[in-house]
Amino acid sequence: MARDHDEEQELAASTRQTGTDGVYFGLMSGTSMDGVDGIAVQLRDGEAPRVLADAFVGFADGLRDALFALQQPGENEIEREALAASALAARYAVCCHELLRSANIAPTSVRAIGVHGQTVRHRPEKGYTRQINNPALLAEMTHIDVVADFRSRDVAAGGQGAPLVPAFHAQVFGAQDETRVVCNLGGISNITVLPPARTQAQSRSGEQAAAAAADGHAVRGFDCGPANVLLDEWAHRHLGAPYDEAGRFGASGVVNQALLNALLDEPFFEQAPPKSTGRDLFNSEWLDAKLAGFASLAPADVQATLTALTAVSVAREIERHAPECRAVYVCGGGARNPELLKALERALDQSGVSGVPVMTTEALGVPPHHVEALAFAWLAMRCVERAAGNLPAVTGAAGERVLGAIYPR
Repeated sequence: MARDHDEEQELAASTRQTGTDGVYFGLMSGTSMDGVDGIAVQLRDGEAPRVLADAFVGFADGLRDALFALQQPGENEIEREALAASALAARYAVCCHELLRSANIAPTSVRAIGVHGQTVRHRPEKGYTRQINNPALLAEMTHIDVVADFRSRDVAAGGQGAPLVPAFHAQVFGAQDETRVVCNLGGISNITVLPPARTQAQSRSGEQAAAAAADGHAVRGFDCGPANVLLDEWAHRHLGAPYDEAGRFGASGVVNQALLNALLDEPFFEQAPPKSTGRDLFNSEWLDAKLAGFASLAPADVQATLTALTAVSVAREIERHAPECRAVYVCGGGARNPELLKALERALDQSGVSGVPVMTTEALGVPPHHVEALAFAWLAMRCVERAAGNLPAVTGAAGERVLGAIYPR
């Protein structure tokens, strides 16, 4: 519903008086499908993001099971997806109301909610990606504009639709005189290579982006392989736990080199960027097929080897695409796994990128569990301002595009 001019002026004056102009919410539910991370943040040009509140709202087992079932083709998918999307929107709304309460602000003070949705299929090679959600219902339940469906426009422009967060990483984590790598260890691992800000090329077309990436002056980013998606699966299977707390299960085992070699024998790991992946490839069926010849291995040894798989696959990509990097900053759920961080540092030392410190984004002033939700708040702002949100050098799209669809309050 459109607002008239007087109403817009009144709302703008009200938010200026309360000091909450430029407030956006970001919501992210990743491949672990255990819940949604939310952030309330004030975004202003030339200023660091100012976090007003954060929240986490878990998913009930029934919703999580429904989301897992939608990862693969099945009976009555259309209805099951619609019901799951509405259930998701209800949980997202709970998260938004918690943010409003914690930040002590009214819905009219929030410019928009940027919500990723839940990925159930990601097939850019077939021209589609599917993040389910019911943004119309979310707008109805929160009385806040909602920006959703960020990935499909990039895919329509010939891109991978992922990763989308490198543009935000460049805004927040870049340095003037050194190359940095930001590594997101979510369900899937991905890296963003941030060359020195003084050398970064601003790419306006797919052709210009490719040229800039080739000479190392563009921000680059891509998926590296599985991270928590397999670690959590194995921990749940053998511990009955949602994840490997502090990496202790993996630390109790020993890496099996033969299994690690078998896991790394996957064409995706040798594919050149731009590239993206997800549960469509790295899932329990893939893991079980790889384990077929290793039935005698202790479960802890498998967990140790899966930890090494994540570390080695990331380290190899850093060696290939950012050997000059001076530091690796980790965000995502894997940042809470100290054994995984140590494994990554070891893998880098054993590659051609030795002596590079691995730390979380906390060292740059941003808690690692905030990063992705912040990114989708920022992408919502870009959409509202009709500004591009993708980086063609990252996704392979034909050019810069405004990402997202707006559902007015």
